[in-house]
Amino acid sequence: MSTTELAWFKSSYSGGSGDSCVEVAVSPVTVHIRDSKVDDGPQLALARASWASFVPYATQA
Repeated sequence: MSTTELAWFKSSYSGGSGDSCVEVAVSPVTVHIRDSKVDDGPQLALARASWASFVPYATQA
């Protein structure tokens, strides 16, 4: 799956002022993270288990 096909959403941890936003996209194997202001900028791609280490109460849906 290419990252252009992912369904990105704004993280609930992002600030409401719009200047510090993080977007997340979940695929069957990985969780992708990017800066919402830079669509074609750098991204992180983590295994779902690794993402759960950052967000311990994240669902594994």
